[in-house]
Amino acid sequence: MKFKYLIRLTLPFIGNMDFDKSIRTKRLSIVYMLLLTTALGSCKKDLNLVSQDNITDATFWKSGADFKLAANNLYNGLDRFGLEDTESDIAFNVPNAVSNGQLQPAETSGVWNTSYSYIRSANNIVEKGEGKDDAEIKKYVGEALFFRAWYYWKLLRLYGGVPLITKVLKTDDPELFAARAGRTATVDLILNDLEEARKMLPLQSDLSSGDMGRITQGAAAALASRVALFEGTWQKSRGQGTVANKYLDLAITASQAVINSGAYGLYTGSGAQSYRYLFIEAGDDSKECILDRRYARNILGHDAPYMYDQDGYNPTRKLVDMYLDKKGLPISATGSAFQGYASFTSEFQDRDPRMTQTMIIPGTLTNRVFFPANKVANWPNAPQRNFNTGYILYKYMSEDPVANNSGREGDNSLFEFDRHLIRYAEVLLNYAEAIYEKNGAISDNDLDISINKLRDRVGMPHLTNAFVASHGLTMQMEIRRERTVELALEGFRLDDLRRWKTAESELPQDIKGIKITGTDWATRSPYNDPSYAAKVDPNGFLVAERGRKFDPAKDYLMPLPTKEVAFYQANGHKLEQNPGW
Repeated sequence: MKFKYLIRLTLPFIGNMDFDKSIRTKRLSIVYMLLLTTALGSCKKDLNLVSQDNITDATFWKSGADFKLAANNLYNGLDRFGLEDTESDIAFNVPNAVSNGQLQPAETSGVWNTSYSYIRSANNIVEKGEGKDDAEIKKYVGEALFFRAWYYWKLLRLYGGVPLITKVLKTDDPELFAARAGRTATVDLILNDLEEARKMLPLQSDLSSGDMGRITQGAAAALASRVALFEGTWQKSRGQGTVANKYLDLAITASQAVINSGAYGLYTGSGAQSYRYLFIEAGDDSKECILDRRYARNILGHDAPYMYDQDGYNPTRKLVDMYLDKKGLPISATGSAFQGYASFTSEFQDRDPRMTQTMIIPGTLTNRVFFPANKVANWPNAPQRNFNTGYILYKYMSEDPVANNSGREGDNSLFEFDRHLIRYAEVLLNYAEAIYEKNGAISDNDLDISINKLRDRVGMPHLTNAFVASHGLTMQMEIRRERTVELALEGFRLDDLRRWKTAESELPQDIKGIKITGTDWATRSPYNDPSYAAKVDPNGFLVAERGRKFDPAKDYLMPLPTKEVAFYQANGHKLEQNPGW
């Protein structure tokens, strides 16, 4: 089907774009808030510019189709592939100001500006849908409520409480200078919006093939489980038990609703390698997908494999050491099957299979960017070009021969596998953690319907209370470990460290990589260069970054954009900055 734009100059959105994709049909919405000739030059023949005189509020907001067009814009702000975990301790490419404590307040923030822009669009849809009983219209009002929650969540996780705007503001509206709401009010708005959205949204099973990827009841419940777990553990780690339990109960209820719906499941379509293939083409539109950032060749592509190959999204020693051995033991535990560091491959042997589906065993032959036909041996410095930890990314590395030979071209790139923003595995982890944090314990039955489903997919032994007790482990640590390795390099780690209040102990640690001294790495370039003698710690591990810091008095929250604070002040109002900034 030929792709067309329909640009409506009087409304902040464009319409649906239906297209045929080689293995599936997807629906995307790509909005351009500013009509730039350079951005649209290649599509001139498909433009249909409609006069402002033809579309007004009075003529437009009539049908479900109208509301659907408006709702499409809200999808445009969904997160693309990025490098979020470099803001934590499990991924590294170059020193990162968030993770190493060097962040300085900025005048503006893309997250702040774009979130409030989409919140305004969502408010407009909600207002236009007030009093309408049409089920189709209400469905898209439900989408608007979901996205209002989504964008407030993006603000909450960084800044805490923020100004809450729930209507379309006019130029003289006093709420233009609304004060910041408290954390609780912000969280409650998000969760209330998600609950109202859930009542209006369709089930996953009710989506037509052309609407695959649109927001469902499951997406609303899954996001609620994320937000409620975040806030529940944030409050618990700061001594607010009563408030914490309220949100932990909500996290349990929301995640349980997704589990009990039967609409979702873990991707197992690629056998023992299903975890790896979930994150490339094979995993698209699987039952594990609850909300994706969707791509399609020649419509909107991405270049994530080229980005990760060139810039680096390298696992760190911290992440590597979290993977259990094949018996389910930490590598430091008595009786572990860990094989040590002597050879290039020894530390990868007899480990949780997710380790070697997330990072490549050195020397392994694979297809990858620039090597679409003939497999190439992988080493930290070739063909990957960032070798500062010595580990080689495998997650997100496509085997598509066409895209792997197409170059790094931004939106015009040919990679089309989706980014999973909410997947069923996260819901299972949310459920297990919320149960444990609320009750101080979790039953083996609850482990079996959550964490052990993840372990079954990769052939790992079950986590049980007896196993934890007999090996001197702690259930909390094992639940957190499972979350980190399952969701590795998906952008969750910084939020987890902040809500657990462990960032102050974890982030100041040196970023480390492979062991060089006394191993095969000491004989291989570039690590055999004498300069590396000064780059290892006393135990011989490569140190990629030293001197990191974290100030618990301020670094658990990000600074608000200083231009916003100044704008309030210049107009006789106050937008309170976060402490310490």
